[in-house]
Parts: sequence; C-alpha cells; structure tokens
Amino acid sequence: MPESIPRELWYVYGIVVPELSRAEAPAGLDDAAVHVEEEAGLGALVSMLDAREYGPTVLETRSGSVEWLSPRAVAHDRVLTWASDHGPVIPLPMFSLFSGSSAVHSMLRERAPQLAATLDRVRTGREYALRVYRVDAELLAAVPSLSPRIADLSRTAAAASTGQRYLLERKLEAASRAEMRTVTHRLVNELVNALSPHALDLVRSPLPRTADVDPGSSGTMVLNAAFLVEGQALPAFQQTLTALVDAHRAHGLRFDFTGPWPPYHFVEDRRDAE
Repeated sequence: MPESIPRELWYVYGIVVPELSRAEAPAGLDDAAVHVEEEAGLGALVSMLDAREYGPTVLETRSGSVEWLSPRAVAHDRVLTWASDHGPVIPLPMFSLFSGSSAVHSMLRERAPQLAATLDRVRTGREYALRVYRVDAELLAAVPSLSPRIADLSRTAAAASTGQRYLLERKLEAASRAEMRTVTHRLVNELVNALSPHALDLVRSPLPRTADVDPGSSGTMVLNAAFLVEGQALPAFQQTLTALVDAHRAHGLRFDFTGPWPPYHFVEDRRDAE
C-alpha cells in the first residue's frame, strides 16, 4: 500500500464527555477495541479499522449487503448504547471515518462549541421511541363514539324505514371511512399533547409512504415519534402512556414503546467525516 494511503482508518461512533475514558467499553466493529480520544474538553469514541476493509470503494460495494451491514450496525449501536448508559452521547452516523488521530482531534477542536452545547442539551435525558398503529376495522367500529356527526347519522339510519335504512347505512359506511382520517389526526395529536409535558423534547418523524405493517396488529402506522425524557420524569411519562394505551385500545390503536436509546433524534448538525 502506498505510504500516502493510511493503513488504518479511525472510526468514530460518537462524541462523549472525557470522563467516559475511565469506563471499559464493549468491542466495536470487527471486535475492534474502543477508546476515547480527548480534545477541547470533549471525547470521541473511536476504533482503528483496516483501511483496506473500509475504504470508500469497499464501503460503496458492501454497504448494500444486509449480511455485511447488519453485524456492523449492531456493533455501532452497542457502543453507543453503552455510552448512553454511562453519560451523555452524540451519536454519529455509521461509517464516520477519519484518516487518523490528527483528523479526529481537529474535528473536536473545530466543532467544540456546537458539540459541547449538544452534549449539555441531552445530558439529563434518554430517548424513547413511540410508534402508534391503527387497526382500521376496529377504529371504523369506534368512529360513531368519537365523531358526533357520525353518531347522528348512525341514529338517523337506525330510526329510518327499511327502504331508507339501506341507503342511509351505505352513506354511513362511506362517511365513517372518510371520518377515520379526521379522527386519527385528532387522537394522535391528543396523545402527543398528553405526553409532551413529561418530555424535554419531541421529534415526530415522517410516516412511511406505504402502510407499515406491525406483525401483532396488521395496522397502519399513524405516529412515529421520539421523546427525550429525564430519568425523574420517566415514571409520570410511563403512567400517562399506560392510561392512553388503556383508553384507546378499544379505538383500534396499538402502541409500540421502546427505549431507552442513545439520543439519535436529538442531536444537530451531524456532519460527515472528513
């Protein structure tokens, strides 16, 4: 290999406080050792990887392979989760690669104010993910109890003569399906408004363009959110969420709550490595 090409690349998992260097990190990508590089009051979680295995051309070729990518994604998340368990962390995207120690230290110096501010912002919170799914058949049955307009139409259909009832029931079915979107929007906003007071921050991610099917409910995703929650606020957050789950189970809503995670959704300006 020519001398101008590094034999090793420095892989940065995330930014932490220097004190984390006193803890023992788990193995990183390819079971490489993980250590903390300190600069400007910050720390970078790094591993040294073989440049022949992680050069730009190799990454471009291999990153499309799930079999190759999956264990590396698991290792990347394992290191960040460990860091998050021990203190604040700014996760960097996978394959944030630097040419060597000097490049890592330069990045820390140049971005010190922004990185320090972000670490301070996520210092007291952990990320929790909430996905909510809608089971259409169950919500459709519940729409009359959630929409005064549909409730009135349902009563009118029930009181109508036999001939009129058929036409009104057809109209009721079409109106109920159309009303599901309005009801869903209202319910989701009520969920978010109820949980937000117990969180430091909230990020709502875009919903998939196509139905995202949950194996347990075969529902359509209607909320994909991340909450940054302080440890002392977590019991109140969970109590509120439990009440919401109980209240909306009959309305065809299913909840998937996971965490804690590193604050993936609450760090800003995650620039690419140089």
